[in-house]
Amino acid sequence: MGSTSDWGVMKAATETLAQFGVESETKVLSAHRTPAELEKWVSGLRERDFAAVIAAAGGAAHLAGVVAAFTTLPVIAVPIKGKTLDGLDSLLSMVQMPSGIPVATVAIDGAKNAALLAIEMLAITDASLKEKMDEFRRKQAEKVLASTLD
Repeated sequence: MGSTSDWGVMKAATETLAQFGVESETKVLSAHRTPAELEKWVSGLRERDFAAVIAAAGGAAHLAGVVAAFTTLPVIAVPIKGKTLDGLDSLLSMVQMPSGIPVATVAIDGAKNAALLAIEMLAITDASLKEKMDEFRRKQAEKVLASTLD
């Protein structure tokens, strides 16, 4: 997260990862205020067996792009709703990455979907996670079907 104020949104990502038994680490590092510390942390993730990074920020929202510049791991961006443009500024900052620096971006305040996307990536090679994701999706489909029948 770019700021401790992002925790209210990002808590959903850590809770979702934990539900699926996926270990995670939560850090507050700013692309603007702590760039050297951010580079050092991100540069060491692959050696620590991380498989993806979820980066959340509001406003100009440079965090995900800076993270992507320091790693070849998949980066999933979560734009945080701000006071000025309701998160549209963050969303546009994240989806307008230059060619060669990909960043997957979910909805404004979409931390849960960011976690689910990371789990789907991990499930490509992890049969246990694939089974959990299949069950989760089945339950989601049942909820949608039940709500349309009401």
